Amino acid sequence: MKLYKIHELKSFLILWSTQSFSQLGSSVTAFALTLWLYEKTGSSLSTAALTICSYLPYVLMSIFAGAVTDRFDKKKTMLVCDAIAGLCTITVYIIYRTDNLLMWHLYAVNAFSGFMNTVQQPASEVASTLLVPKKYYQKTSGLQSLSRSLISILNPLIATALYSLAGLDIVIMLDLFSFVAAFTTLMFFIKIPAVKTQKSESIFKLAGDGIRFLIRTPMIFYLILFMSGVNLIASAFDAVLPGLVIPNPRGGTGILGIVTSCSGIAMIIGSLIISFLPKPANRVRVVYLTMLFSLGTENFIMAFSREPFLWCIGQIIGWILVPVMSGNLDVILRNTIPVELQGRVYACRNTFQFFTIPIGLFFGGFLVDNVCEPFMAGFEGDSILNLLFGTGKSSGAALVMFLLGVSGVTICLLTGLKLRKYTYNEN
Repeated sequence: MKLYKIHELKSFLILWSTQSFSQLGSSVTAFALTLWLYEKTGSSLSTAALTICSYLPYVLMSIFAGAVTDRFDKKKTMLVCDAIAGLCTITVYIIYRTDNLLMWHLYAVNAFSGFMNTVQQPASEVASTLLVPKKYYQKTSGLQSLSRSLISILNPLIATALYSLAGLDIVIMLDLFSFVAAFTTLMFFIKIPAVKTQKSESIFKLAGDGIRFLIRTPMIFYLILFMSGVNLIASAFDAVLPGLVIPNPRGGTGILGIVTSCSGIAMIIGSLIISFLPKPANRVRVVYLTMLFSLGTENFIMAFSREPFLWCIGQIIGWILVPVMSGNLDVILRNTIPVELQGRVYACRNTFQFFTIPIGLFFGGFLVDNVCEPFMAGFEGDSILNLLFGTGKSSGAALVMFLLGVSGVTICLLTGLKLRKYTYNEN
């Protein structure tokens, strides 16, 4: 990146790098807690419930959280939310050190942390818009995808290694260190430009503004609904993956870490692609076609393969175009939504686009534990289903992967018909 670009993006780059480090620490802790819980319960549904508890407040309260974001200073909002999330991590550490950590503790802490993230996330989105000149939206979106990709690679590997060698203690200490670094940097070294606030308006009025904007802008609303269908399949996949890999004779927790990290490797490649790609002729079409490719490949590869190498290939194929989709969607949103409305519109987006994630996580885990595993256990080793999906405990998860592949392609084809009439490319 040229020096003049670095100067123009200095504040964004500092904020992006330190916040990404903090997100890595949080992700490492979340993955380690998943391993701890799966060891205790052996249940795909119980581990999926951790993420469900994080997303429920995100879905239920986002519309009002965005209105709160637009009423207050973005920097102060981010600092308060980060501080409370840090206290949640400390609470988990204290309970764990006193040998009192139970499943419901994790669910409660995740729910509270999720609520804080509900307020913090739209404030962070607006802060990025304020710090980045419009001409760099696509490139900075590529950088954000790159950091998410690195986190996807590193967090399962770091979590698996640290958890196996030293337990949750060192994992949580890393999380707290990353939090302090990001919090200190934001407080003392980042100046976020002021934006007109709506302090005289009620929370309900501001929340309604976000919904009304989406109604007036059907292209954005249909894109959000399309992504909610994608998130339904992707979240169910996340719930099923541990049940596919860990109990498999060729799998285990270490293999799960490697397989999970492959999605991050793919996203790094995809992030580099989006950073150097020219503007496409139609960004809406890019969003639709990339997701059709991803959902139409990865789930089927995972369903019919028994080898870790093929699982890794499936992850790479399924995730390589996700940053391309995300980058184009991000440019559409930032250029279409006025900056003074972005907090509440992004928050409404969060509700409509992400409400399917807890649903997908629940049904993914439920189908593995209560439907497909018992169903597959009733077949002999030479049946057609066993030939397709294998035998043993992981065979039920493989069957669910197949069903997710069929459902994902169907969602893309049906909702994609609605999107095909829309075109978007900024001047």
